[in-house]
Amino acid sequence: MQSAVACILHMDLDSFYVSVEVRRNPDLRDRPVVVGGGVVLSASYPARRFGIRSGMSTAAARRRCPRLVVVGGNFAEYAELSRRVFRICRRFTPVVEPISIDEAFLDVGGSVHLLGEPRVIGTSLRLAIRDETGLPSSVGIARTKHLAKIASRRAKPDGLVAVDPRRELAFLHALEVEMIWGIGPTTAAKLHRLGIRTVGDLAAVPVAGLAGSLGSGAARHLHALAWNRDPRSVRADGRRGSIGAQSTFGRNVTGRTAARRVLLRLADRVSTRLRAAGREGRTITVTARFADFETVTRRTTVPGTTSSTTMIYTVARGLLDELLRRSRGRGLRLVGVSVGGLRDAPPLQLELPLPGHDVPRPGSPGDLAQRAIDRAVDDARASFGREAVQRASLLGEIPLS
Repeated sequence: MQSAVACILHMDLDSFYVSVEVRRNPDLRDRPVVVGGGVVLSASYPARRFGIRSGMSTAAARRRCPRLVVVGGNFAEYAELSRRVFRICRRFTPVVEPISIDEAFLDVGGSVHLLGEPRVIGTSLRLAIRDETGLPSSVGIARTKHLAKIASRRAKPDGLVAVDPRRELAFLHALEVEMIWGIGPTTAAKLHRLGIRTVGDLAAVPVAGLAGSLGSGAARHLHALAWNRDPRSVRADGRRGSIGAQSTFGRNVTGRTAARRVLLRLADRVSTRLRAAGREGRTITVTARFADFETVTRRTTVPGTTSSTTMIYTVARGLLDELLRRSRGRGLRLVGVSVGGLRDAPPLQLELPLPGHDVPRPGSPGDLAQRAIDRAVDDARASFGREAVQRASLLGEIPLS
């Protein structure tokens, strides 16, 4: 139920991966820097002034900025700093919902009588993160999760924006329509063709008038957000029950090969986080959002817990292929993969080699070999950067099989 008081905070670490690299090497401060290898994972604000964005190839980024500094990165360090930041968040409220490695929602409604109004809490949170980790963050405060996330984007870099409930529609409707969470270049172009440039323009068009261009589901969803109708509450995560990652495409993706390449990157990212946290899981979930904004998930449970990149990807690929068969030709806007049912990595029970399994069972000779590969890759990346070792399928234009 939507609160009458603006007590939802969205905390977002600014250019997180780059900020960690600057923390380690202050000489990078104020320089155009990206973290990534073949693909930009994070770009500094000086780099963004050249039009460099996450998801862009580093080759294209270098063409835009020949002076660009490219850093491979260290995901184990990123994961540890993320955990430290979320522990700081939980000092201000137990109701913290991480939504990625560098951002979280907080509901501080129960903390105001002890810590002050939400703006005071947001300011204190940002200072604590800066003092204890050296990382800059931005905070948005509003009555809804959707508007709090928009407010944190408006606060960047390194700022705070609190939306007065009495003026939230005036604040929201004046923004460019691209500020709405989930509107990418393709949807924005469709809206522009309808003469819709601002969120206020979108709010003024009836759902029926949007459905012809966007589809009925997307029309209802975006129209509700334009009026700040977002009933979702902040859900405390306890100890995190799943670890996942997702990627939103700048255009509708229809090819299976392209979708699989993205899925492999996500599986690699998730499995690395699992191993860094000393966790394993059994339930693998794939999420797909189609061009009409319908979101579908498929999940399966594997025998025994795993943090293996190969196992997670192989299972996730089968789930993605099933979703693509049901897509009816609709393009993909988003793909995500997560591993749930987490527990601390247990002692490994060795198994005899058994025929008839597409995925190596935990403890089997094939699984032991994959674990050795994962450890070697993790060690190499920890020493030489995340891009030091990559799967051949993600290099250049080599397609996945």
